[in-house]
Amino acid sequence: MSTNDPFDVLLHRYRGLIFNLCRRYQRRGTTIEDLLQEVSVALWLNREKLYTLSKGPRQVALVWKIARNAIIDDLRRTPVSENLPEEYDTKEEDRSKVQELHERIALLPEPDRTLVTMQLEGYSYEEIAKALGMTVKNVSVKLVRIKDKIRKEWT
Repeated sequence: MSTNDPFDVLLHRYRGLIFNLCRRYQRRGTTIEDLLQEVSVALWLNREKLYTLSKGPRQVALVWKIARNAIIDDLRRTPVSENLPEEYDTKEEDRSKVQELHERIALLPEPDRTLVTMQLEGYSYEEIAKALGMTVKNVSVKLVRIKDKIRKEWT
C-alpha cells in the first residue's frame, strides 16, 4: 500500500474483518462486492468518528459495528428472490422456537446482545475479546451466564 490517505490506511487495516463479515452475511441476490461497497460507504460516512479513536480494540469494535449495520441494512433492502424447496419445509414448532430465541436475544441489553450475536456469527472467543476490549475468560464467563439466563427464563 503506497498511499498515506487515512481512510485508505483504515480500510487496509480492517480489510480482513470487513471481508469476513461480508462473506458471513452473503446470500443469494447479493455479492460480496456489493456488501463491501456498502460497508466502504458507511465507513466513509463515519470516518471522522473512526479517526478520533486510536488503533486498538475500540476502533475495531466501531468498525465492526458500522460494517455489520451497513450489511444488515443492505440485506433488508435486497429482496430474496428464491424460495426454499418444498422438501425443506421445517416444522412450525421448530420455526416458532427459533423465532422465540431470536426475540429473547433481541431483548438482551446491548453488551450481552453483541456477545451472543458475535458468537452466533462464528467469531471465536479470542476474536470477540479483541473486538470488544475484554479478556477471553471474561467473554467465556459472560456467555455462559447469558445462556443460563436465557435457559432459566425459557422454562
